Parts: sequence; C-alpha cells; structure tokens
Amino acid sequence: MHTIKILAFGFLLLGASLLVGRLIGNGRGMSAGAVFFIPLWLIVSGVNMYFGIKRAGYTFREELPIFLFVFLLPALPAFLVWWMREPFSK
Repeated sequence: MHTIKILAFGFLLLGASLLVGRLIGNGRGMSAGAVFFIPLWLIVSGVNMYFGIKRAGYTFREELPIFLFVFLLPALPAFLVWWMREPFSK
C-alpha cells in the first residue's frame, strides 16, 4: 500500500512540475518541468528507500527493486515528455 501512495505522489508531482513548467515556460516549459522533475524524483525515491531500509528493516538488496520501480514508473513518462518536446537541433 505504501508503494502505491508513493507512486501516486510521484505522478501528482510530475503533473505539477509539467503544469508549472507550462505556465511559466517560454515554449520549452513542459520540457523544463520534466527535466526539473527527474532529479527531484530521484531524491524523493532515494529518501523512500532510506526509510525502507532504516525504519522498515529491509536490506538494500530487498529494497533496490522497489526503488527502481518507484523511480522509473514516473520518471519514464517525464523523460518521454522531455524527449518529445525538446527540439533537437543539429
């Protein structure tokens, strides 16, 4: 149940980051919101992993797959938003 709550928070944070980026952006706003979200979510996921190890008593090895799942599920859509909206010039 805790993992579902963390994932829901991650998707809400992603939506808020994209919305703020769109509102204050200059055409690349959603890309900037996505780029801002990914390291922020990495930190939040790492803190969640830390509490899983320290308070819940899981080992690093037990918590690592959960960390990857929790981080990647919201981070992949953020990466796709950045990749699709960022104009790559050559």
